[in-house]
Amino acid sequence: MTPKTTGEALITLLEAHGVDTVFGIPGVHTIELYRGLAGSSIRHITPRHEQGAAFMADGYARASGKPGVALVITGPGLTNTITAMAQARADSVPMLVISGVNRRDTLGKGLGLLHELSDQRGLMEKVALSSQRIESPAELEPALARAFEMMRAGRPGPVHIEIPTDVMGLPAAGISSWRTTAATRIADAEVIKRAETLIAASKAPLILAGGGARKASLALKQLAEQLDAPVVMTANGRGLLYAHRLAVPASPSLKAVRKLMAEADLVIAVGTEFGPTDYDMYVDGGFVCPPNLIRIDIDAVQLARWPATLAIEADAKAALEALVACRLAQKSARGSERAEVTRDAAWVEIGPDVQAQAKVVEMIRDVFPGSFIVGDSTQPVYAANLYYDHDRAGGWFNAATGYGALGFGPPAAIGAAIAEPGVPVISLSGDGGFQFSFPEIGAAIDAEANVIFVIWNNHGYREIETSMRDAGVEPVGVSPAPPDFCRIADAYNMPAERLVDIADLPGALSRAAALRKPCLIEIMVP
Repeated sequence: MTPKTTGEALITLLEAHGVDTVFGIPGVHTIELYRGLAGSSIRHITPRHEQGAAFMADGYARASGKPGVALVITGPGLTNTITAMAQARADSVPMLVISGVNRRDTLGKGLGLLHELSDQRGLMEKVALSSQRIESPAELEPALARAFEMMRAGRPGPVHIEIPTDVMGLPAAGISSWRTTAATRIADAEVIKRAETLIAASKAPLILAGGGARKASLALKQLAEQLDAPVVMTANGRGLLYAHRLAVPASPSLKAVRKLMAEADLVIAVGTEFGPTDYDMYVDGGFVCPPNLIRIDIDAVQLARWPATLAIEADAKAALEALVACRLAQKSARGSERAEVTRDAAWVEIGPDVQAQAKVVEMIRDVFPGSFIVGDSTQPVYAANLYYDHDRAGGWFNAATGYGALGFGPPAAIGAAIAEPGVPVISLSGDGGFQFSFPEIGAAIDAEANVIFVIWNNHGYREIETSMRDAGVEPVGVSPAPPDFCRIADAYNMPAERLVDIADLPGALSRAAALRKPCLIEIMVP
């Protein structure tokens, strides 16, 4: 047999690692990487911008639990992915970005080649967990193995691999198709015993659950019920205990939730980094790290950032299952009462305007149970991050926390729909944010990604305008004129509907769902 080229071997190895979809825009610097794609089992999705490719890979990863893969050209193709990679880094999303780079003998010489960067790897090392260059065909197999192990074994994030154009076409004889498996990081038995002792001594325990607990909903529920402990879920933890008597689906930045935390004699924090956009979003300095704290996190670096009475370095699901296995006695910690009081107080605290915006998200959830609602930085998303209970673990995610990349919602929703075609997917964006990435609706049509794009049109960056007024600053630059989104949808041959009354949203969503194709709904906000 004719030896495969390095580019063809890349596709074979990706298949072996379980990759079924890649997002990318081909160019002259990646043609050889595409040589084996047409004959493979991997589906290629073409976005309208490389940033969209990486955002799609992000949404795909969050929905599927597998790494999302983006394939881009050297130079501008790769730099266009940086924003999305930074969002994935902040939210611990596994993403593999594979790029070209100019031929080896030109690197770092400033020869003025097309798409040349002085130090592409040096740039990517600042945002990715790692950046590797394939200097010879023999390096491809171990590099991919390291990349997938990195994304699966510890705290996940984006990984970059670059392949020089003069390596892509080289013969790659002897490269076999195999995949690595990452062992679950379990908790040390002695550490679990110490945790058991601390828990047994507590009378008013509380659990904080973040995005790192998304795969541990059953064990989390079991432990909470054993301890009679309320569970506060951060934005990325919503859906873990939907409608449960112990659930508190409210932001730890709210005074009511902080009061609950302050009154607890033991806090068990699972997969949460105590980031300010969850715990101090008003930047009032009111968050105080619990004095009696058990932290469970897969990342040792993260555990070192906040002092804890006991740190458990382990996979969240494995650690919670180990604690459940201790069969801790059912407590009389008034957990249901404490949770209910906090829920009621938090709902009142956010006030009527924010309540009304959060109810928009509840409308969407109630029309589409078990859906993915993928948000951008817009008023209903901010509101729901403050208070909202989703009915699917990992089904509510957005870029309005952490890195906060505007334009995330539409492409990430497309990625989620491609990962889980049988699950309803709704993109929720503001008119300002939607203009960052609206051409990606064309990619949704191409890929037949069944996404309903909901646009909250308040004629500009209303949240920023409000913040400027609150700070005594005359608003400037916050009123970009929105286009006629329905006409844009029509130009893409996409069904669209404009609403002037929010009460009409459930009906519009049902009509869109019946079409079983990408649709757009624009809500005109007074």
